[in-house]
Formats: sequence, C-alpha cells, structure tokens
Amino acid sequence: MASSLHFLITPLMSPGHLIPMVDMAKLIAQHNVAVTILITPRNAERYGTVLHRAIASGLPVKILQLELPASEYGLPDGCESVDDLPTFNLTKNFFDAFATLQKPLEDVFYLLKPRPSCIISDKHVTWTEEVAKKFQIPWVIFDGMSCFTQLVTHNLCVSKIHESLADSDPLILPGLPDTIYMTKSQLPGLFNPGNNARAMEILLEREKIRAVELGAYGTLINSFDEMEKRYIDEFKKLKQGRVWFIGPFSNSNKNDLDRAQRGSKDSVSNHEYMKWLDSQHNRSVIYACLGSLTWLTPLQFIELALGLENSKFPFILVVKGGTRIEEVEKWLDETGFESRVKGRGVLIRGWASQVLILSHPAVGAFLTHCGWNSTIEGVCAGVPLITWPQFADQFLNERLVVQVLGTGVAVGAKRVIHLEGEDGGAMQVRREDVCKAAKIVMDEGEEGEERREKAKCLKQMAEKAIEEGGSSQFNLNLFIEDIRLHTNKGLVG
Repeated sequence: MASSLHFLITPLMSPGHLIPMVDMAKLIAQHNVAVTILITPRNAERYGTVLHRAIASGLPVKILQLELPASEYGLPDGCESVDDLPTFNLTKNFFDAFATLQKPLEDVFYLLKPRPSCIISDKHVTWTEEVAKKFQIPWVIFDGMSCFTQLVTHNLCVSKIHESLADSDPLILPGLPDTIYMTKSQLPGLFNPGNNARAMEILLEREKIRAVELGAYGTLINSFDEMEKRYIDEFKKLKQGRVWFIGPFSNSNKNDLDRAQRGSKDSVSNHEYMKWLDSQHNRSVIYACLGSLTWLTPLQFIELALGLENSKFPFILVVKGGTRIEEVEKWLDETGFESRVKGRGVLIRGWASQVLILSHPAVGAFLTHCGWNSTIEGVCAGVPLITWPQFADQFLNERLVVQVLGTGVAVGAKRVIHLEGEDGGAMQVRREDVCKAAKIVMDEGEEGEERREKAKCLKQMAEKAIEEGGSSQFNLNLFIEDIRLHTNKGLVG
C-alpha cells in the first residue's frame, strides 16, 4: 500500500551537504515514503546519476529542479555549488542567490503530490523554515555534524566560558562525559570568528542560523547510537527526544557503481587507481584527501606531499589548490615529485571516489581534514585516521576520533584556518609531523594493532546500525512514525 507521507528535502548546494542528503533521501524512500529533493540544474547533472538509478529501481524519489540566479548576484555563470566559488569571499552572494528560491518553491508547493508532510532542510537553508511555517508542516533540520560537536556547541553557547579566554588559552570543553582539552583558536567559527574584515558579518550569520535552528521541530543526524552513545544520551535530553540518529548514510551505497558515482564524476577513470590499489598489499596504502572545500596553501601542500614521500608508504594523494593550484602544479613539475614517487604514489587531481577507495582492502589509513562526512566514511571503512583539521567543526571531530574513539593520530594542527579572506598564516604542519603520524598509524606493533582493532569494531557496528533491526533503522522508523502521527493529527484537527 502506498504511503501518504511525502518528505521535501532541501539541501545546501555544497558537496559536503548535498551528498549525505542524497543518501538520506534514498534511505527514507526505502521506507515507503515519497521523497522530493530540491536541487539546481547543474547539481542535478552532478548527483543525478545515483538519484535516477534509485528512481529506476522503484524508489519513490522525485527531483525538483529550480534555477539559481547566479549572475544576478555577482557569481560566475554555472556557479551553483559552494565548491564552484572562485573565492570564499563570494559566500554571501551565493547564500543570497540561493535564498531567492523561496518564492519559486512556494509557488510549486501546491503542485507536489501528495502534499508534503514535512520539510527536511539543511540547517543553513534557514529560509525553508518560513516555507514550512506558511504551509503549517514540521520543519526538521539536518545537521551535518557529529553528536559530539552538537553537544559541545550547546554547552559552549550556554556556558560562554570561551569568551574570557585568549586564543591560545587551553580550556576543558564543559559538560562532557570525557575530559577534552582544546584552545579557543581550535573552536568552530561561532566561538572563534577570526579577525578578517568580514569576521563580524559572518559571525552574525552564524548566530542567525543558530537562533533559527533552535526552533526546529526536530533534528536528523548522520551518526549512529553505538559510536557516540554517551554523547547521544546527553543530547537527547536537551532535545526532549526529538533528535534521530539515522546514519551512517554512506553505508547505504551497497555497490561499487553507487560508491564510484556518489558526489561527482571522477576527474580520472577510477579504474586506473583501483587497478593500482589491486597491486598493493592489504592495509599498506595511505589515502590522503582534505575534502572538497579545503584549499591548502602551496607551502602546506608541499609539506603534506613530502611527508607522505618520506614515510616510505604507498599513498594516494588528492590534489586541490583552489585559486593557487597553478603554484602547486608548478612545484610538482619543477621538482619532479610525481615521477619520483611513480609506482609508490598516485596523484588524483579534482574529484576522487572516496568511499570506493576507502573500501579497498589495500587502504590502511586515511589522512583527513576531519569533515564529518569524511570522518564517518573512514569509520565505515574500518581504517585508522591521520587527522589534519582545518576549519569549522573539524578540530572537534579530531578530538572525537583521537581521544574518544581511539582510532586516530593527529598531525598537530594548532588552529582553525578561516576560509574567508585568510591565507592560512604561518605554516602549522611540517613534513616531519606528517611522516611521524603516518608511521605511528601504520605501525605493526601492539599500539597500532589496538587502533586497527577499534576501527574494525566500529566498522562492524556501523554496518549493523542501518541493517534491519539496527539502531539507525529503528530511529528512522521512529522519525517516520512521529511525522505520520503529526500529519494525521493535523488532518483530524
């Protein structure tokens, strides 16, 4: 029997936000709930392959395309995603352009059949709260961060202990089950906005997002009970139970085709590096990728590359340089780095099929920026992490991985790099730091084996969570039933 429930999903147009929400759309549709996902034309091309395959399989998924007026807001033609921005100083332009989709969405809302039962929105897309209010349906936010980060955020907002500290002063994160030390300079932008020209403007935007999200009907999180149990228990109390942990989403991609096409098309044929991985020993390769938005300065990229080379382990390195990619390419060309590491090191320029790579048995460690998607993908792959956080919630995720889960080793980054208007300042991480962390993680001794065993156990728990009878399946059913009851109550009323 067809369900009368219909969930409208509104992602932020950025890979780290769109990818998990596309996965989530498929997960929800598997529970006999109609799903419509709002997307712009270029992103429909980018992510459409996986969505159309889900539709062809019989899942009740629809794609709603709305045009983004990029050029009207000073953006390059075709700029429909945050990772398309030529500079992060255009971030506000992008958000302003995206907010113009509110009226077109309201105009087509009446045409969506059955009538949407709720809106599941990325928490940064605050204007969808007004749409939900207008049509009197629940506004549920998707927060693409860990529960650990959510709890820390709440506790800092309440305690404000960071406000009296200097950037380098240590603090114990308040109200947590574990004793976790950080410095103010490692905290997310809400508590550590930076000193660039736009810092106050950006801080006000973050505070606005925070204020709006507190009024949400509920929250969906890409995590699972077994990984963050003590933090989840505390957070559920704060949210009066209206928070549902329904991940890990990346595990919903069961075949290599979905893994390969999740997010974007490869910049090179994935057969090339997968064939190379096939030739390597099990657990021998380090995969290094610092996310879709991290633009290392050329100096820091050089330290990363040389640290991997000096470690003597086989590696895959994803090359990103943003506006300064030419400097990176010049260094690679002039030093002969690529030819020097040929056979032992593989460079991927642009997009890489991360979940596909991580699932290969040859991969023994993941050097990551600790964005939550990458962190949980590393957990699902069962590999230890080498952590090099850059900005946002990434230092908090590092603490979760290194200190709570015990599956990571830090390279030693000291402070957040603010994307808007900063160049990264002084060098934070040197080749020796990268090499040392790599050797610790790849070590075959007792400590390394214990770390790998913890990673393996987490992988097994992650697999069970989204299977029938698993904790995330149970939580997703609870969420769907909650919306069903709310919808029926509204119809009766």
